[in-house]
Amino acid sequence: MRSSDVGDVWWKSAVVYCADVQTFQDSDGDGCGDLRGLTDRLEYLADLGVTVLWLMPLYPTAGRDDGYDITDFLGVDPRLGTLGDVVELVRAADACGIRVIVDFVMNHTSDRHPWFRAARRSTEDPHRDWYVWSTREPRSTKDEVVFPDAEDSIWELDEKTGEYYLHHFYKTQPDLNVAHPQVREEIARTLGFWLQLGVSGFRIDAVPFLFQTDDYPGAHEGSFDPMRYLGDVRKYVTRRLGNAALLGEVNLPYAGQKEFFGGGDGDGLNMQFDFNGMQAMYLSLARGDAGPLAAALTERPALDVTSQWANFVRNHDELTLDKLTPAERREVFAAFGPEKDMQLYDRGLRRRLPPMLGGDPRRVRCVYSLMFSLPGTPTLFYGEEIGMGENLDVPGRLAVRTPMQWNAGENGGFSTAPRRRLTRPVVRGPYGPEHVNVRDQRRDPGSLWSFVRTLIRRYRQMPELGWSSPQVLEHDTPAVLAHLACCDDWRMLAVHNLGPETAAVSLRLEDADGLVLHDVLGDGAEHPVGDGGAVELVLEPYEGRWLRLLRPGQEPFA
Repeated sequence: MRSSDVGDVWWKSAVVYCADVQTFQDSDGDGCGDLRGLTDRLEYLADLGVTVLWLMPLYPTAGRDDGYDITDFLGVDPRLGTLGDVVELVRAADACGIRVIVDFVMNHTSDRHPWFRAARRSTEDPHRDWYVWSTREPRSTKDEVVFPDAEDSIWELDEKTGEYYLHHFYKTQPDLNVAHPQVREEIARTLGFWLQLGVSGFRIDAVPFLFQTDDYPGAHEGSFDPMRYLGDVRKYVTRRLGNAALLGEVNLPYAGQKEFFGGGDGDGLNMQFDFNGMQAMYLSLARGDAGPLAAALTERPALDVTSQWANFVRNHDELTLDKLTPAERREVFAAFGPEKDMQLYDRGLRRRLPPMLGGDPRRVRCVYSLMFSLPGTPTLFYGEEIGMGENLDVPGRLAVRTPMQWNAGENGGFSTAPRRRLTRPVVRGPYGPEHVNVRDQRRDPGSLWSFVRTLIRRYRQMPELGWSSPQVLEHDTPAVLAHLACCDDWRMLAVHNLGPETAAVSLRLEDADGLVLHDVLGDGAEHPVGDGGAVELVLEPYEGRWLRLLRPGQEPFA
């Protein structure tokens, strides 16, 4: 089924690009990226082929969690620009065929937000119940903290009133009580405000923390139904903007994720990141065995026509591996992050893909070819398209949020400010801007940038990929993942060799007699399908192919 059957569901075949405004482009030389700088780079994103720009938090902040500790949901951090700059960015992006979505943090505020300042003045303050409080010391929650290097409980004693407030993240980020009607009204007002400014939707941060029904004192009491409320949010943004989208960060097993899509009639999230598939992919890469990823794709729930999986290689946080077993996690650590400073909280890696793969261009390209070939919506984190590395001298998750590398000049072309004034240090060494940058790669048809641009072009030429369901094919070659992307009578075979040796693979395709396999990613060669749908392929180490199933003479991009 295509979009013409169900309305404008643009997220089903989009290409999403996540940018951190403060590290993308500095327009005024103060060392901090800003909205005007990002606006100046929209031509670059349009040339790459991006259709959706996802902005990390741009709100006023207390500066304790890289923008996720918000002090005003209706403003812009003065370092980044103004609301007028947001409007101009959205207008210019629309002229380039790019939609804009913004990070929205519904779970918590900064402790410096006016709501919480009022709430902690007195137990009788009208804002008191906008947060979750306990009059008694809660049970131990040491095993529930998100940041175990900084916190040992998700409750903090407020000295003035002698009560404890809930915070799933840092103690400077008190959790909102979304069961409170006035909190829900403020959330709706905020969503409506940003939609009025022209954004096309929201990436919702930490969704399970917001909607979970814990047995914490005072949390979500009464008749409040979190899932029903999520449906109300979806319906509200759809009323305000008919094709608004909600992209949720839901790091749960597949069964839990399926709940957050709702019942299939527009009452849940539109999109969710496929954390389970991503983590299985890294285990497959570490082993050179496609089995874990094949198993995850087989388990991935089918979705209704308005819902979508967002495929990704990494995002702006640590590369979480929490859905793997401890033994599996150790395998991935040993392969891609053996040093302690490469790991974070014993559950993830604070690295980017190219250094993890030893800089092997074959493996890097194989991974992105695989990601774009999977049914769903591909999502890129800025700098992935040129193979940026991390800076392990930068603490925590910020190691991968370094300035964008535009050219080989000072500060990688990110800013004209002295190095000491930059928001964050530029990567140095073999992945520094003198070796990895946009300008050089845009001029080189053999570069990673050119390859990613081709992947995006092919994906957009075949929107059926976004509407497809995956069918993992059985065979006897462990290193190879072979899957069919199927949408009505449209089919594409994708094969990827995750191993270091040449691999021969024998497949059998149903209802394929008389068809040919057309290479849509490489040289355009055609290979006939054998009797009974037999297909014999030989793949070089870390080679990936996209092969459309066509009738002889049929055009691949109709």
